[in-house]
Order: sequence, then C-alpha cells, then structure tokens
Amino acid sequence: MEQERRQGMSIGVVVLIILFVLVVGAGGSAVYFYRQWSSLKNDPQKIAQEEVAALVAEIGGIMFLPEGEQPTLATVTDPSKLQDQAFFAKAKTGDKVLLYANAQKAILYDPRAKKIVEVAPLNIGNPQQ
Repeated sequence: MEQERRQGMSIGVVVLIILFVLVVGAGGSAVYFYRQWSSLKNDPQKIAQEEVAALVAEIGGIMFLPEGEQPTLATVTDPSKLQDQAFFAKAKTGDKVLLYANAQKAILYDPRAKKIVEVAPLNIGNPQQ
C-alpha cells in the first residue's frame, strides 16, 4: 500500500515538473516574440535593412561594390514582364536587383546560385531630347 502511494506521488511530481517546464517555455517564447514584434513596430524597415546588408556582404565577396552608398533593393517577381529589357533577359523569379543611384550601377543577382547574373549602367532621370 505504501509503495503504491509513493508511486502515485512520484507520477504526480513528474507531471507537475513537465507542466512547469511547459509553462516556463511558453512564457519565454511569448516574451521573445513580443520583443521581436515590439522591435519591428518601432523600426518597420529593420528587416529590409538587414536583407540589404546581408546581400551587400554576400555580393561584396564576389565583386567590388560602390562605397559610401546604400543600394535600393528590388526582387524579381515576374520575369515575363521584364523580358523586353536586355538587363533582365536571364532573370528568374526571386532574383535580386541592387540599384546604386549615385554610382549609376545596377546589379542582377541570383541568391540561390550565389552568382551575379548581370551588371549594367543605371540611367535615372528624364531622357534628353
């Protein structure tokens, strides 16, 4: 009888420990995600800036990039709409385009293959007539 009682208590203790661990884990996860959400709420461009910085670092390991300028990032979503432009002839969905306005340079990059597809001069502004 005493042995059954101890066995029942030990099962109860194990269940309480498991519940405690689950509650602490859920609470920790909630705090982590709340902080992430709060951070993004205060700086909504944070993810975009991190993506640009990561791409600049990745492409910078392959070629020299213009210095002192933060590029504008675009993602190719529908290459069929861009096929009439020579720069996008080999573009695929998901490719990234870095646009350096001051350096007047455009770079088409394939992040899956980790290769530069095309580099071209960038002409911004009204065409001269």
